[in-house]
Amino acid sequence: MFVDQVKVHIKAGRGGDGIVSFRHEKYVAYGGPFGGDGGDGGNVIFEADPGMTTLLDLRYHRKVFATPGEKGKNKKMHGANGEDKIVKVPLGTIVKVAETGQIVADLTKPHQQQIVAHGGKGGRGNFHFKSSRNTAPKYAEDGKPGDEFDAIVELRVLADVGLVGFPSVGKSTFLDAVSRARPEIGDYPFTTIHPNVGVVQTKDGRSFILADLPGLIEGASTGKGLGHQFLKHIERCRVILHVIDMGSSEGRDPLEDYEIINNELKDYQMRLLERPQIVVANKMDLDNAKENLERFKKKYPDVEVFETTTIIHEGLDPVLRKAADLLATTPTFPIMDDEGTESSVLYTFEEKRPEIEVTQVEDHVWQVTGTKIERAFNINKLNTEEDFYLFADRMRYMGIDAALREAGCMDGDTVQLCGFEFEFIEN
Repeated sequence: MFVDQVKVHIKAGRGGDGIVSFRHEKYVAYGGPFGGDGGDGGNVIFEADPGMTTLLDLRYHRKVFATPGEKGKNKKMHGANGEDKIVKVPLGTIVKVAETGQIVADLTKPHQQQIVAHGGKGGRGNFHFKSSRNTAPKYAEDGKPGDEFDAIVELRVLADVGLVGFPSVGKSTFLDAVSRARPEIGDYPFTTIHPNVGVVQTKDGRSFILADLPGLIEGASTGKGLGHQFLKHIERCRVILHVIDMGSSEGRDPLEDYEIINNELKDYQMRLLERPQIVVANKMDLDNAKENLERFKKKYPDVEVFETTTIIHEGLDPVLRKAADLLATTPTFPIMDDEGTESSVLYTFEEKRPEIEVTQVEDHVWQVTGTKIERAFNINKLNTEEDFYLFADRMRYMGIDAALREAGCMDGDTVQLCGFEFEFIEN
């Protein structure tokens, strides 16, 4: 089964907590703090595997988790780092953040690896907090959570030349004639329902990868039919081989076919029309082919047209030589730009969610929310008096005290934080 898009949940490993421990050895007076650091969480890594051709494995394993780091140990020993989770995918796979569409990995080389989710940093043990004022600290840092998000994993066929055109124009027959690929060929529309790839070699020894892409229809660029699913596979192709049914065997006008397909390529907005295009007039053995070809050349005098009859392997060599010539001078068209986003993305201003937000729930009751709070606050760590002092210092350092005063919070008011309530006291 050919699967070219999967939505998965990715979660990197959490960092291990640092521990509170003290040195207790015979004849060692005032041993001091001895708690070790927690280990770093494992990363989630995607790797391009040349032996894979589909995302079928991910379809049945939609949760990708890396191992968390271990807690620190006594004697300043560092907890073990979490193991990385390596996910193997086919060449040509991209990984996008589902919420924003940002591309975090584009795997185009064999065995290329890319970290898509970084593990959390391990917390420091209590020996890091020893000072002249506090020689026996009884607190340690928590490990930080790793990256976690929903991701869209897409396979975009990695080919040099892509065959495009309406259904039943002879694309699959062309691929079958010039390579050892054996795509399904039938006398009905949409015989090809997923891309087929073959290696083509010209008579002068040059070779390239040719992809037979499913047929397009009018409106494909707006998602009509399976438009986006088909068009995305053209994005990596450096040369487009446009096949036209010049014999009008399906009752369509070849000139209209040519215009419609080019309009769909243009509207897709991935610079598809910047790629060199080879126009192939196929089915030249049919009665109306010569007449239609004359009409085509009259309307498009500057377009070079290659006449073929793919069913009998006629006229194919000039097309392959032209494709090889164009590949020698055509650069690669990247999927992402310098900022790591697709070149077709529409940039709009979105106000960033504040890290700390104070809202008044009712008279003398205030609620503090924000992503920074949620990551820093852990009620389970408030066990000793020192933990509370450290918590208060952290809240002050993060600017929560100032934000509460600015919002109007007064001495004795109630502050709600992550489901817990505290009393605000002015010093």
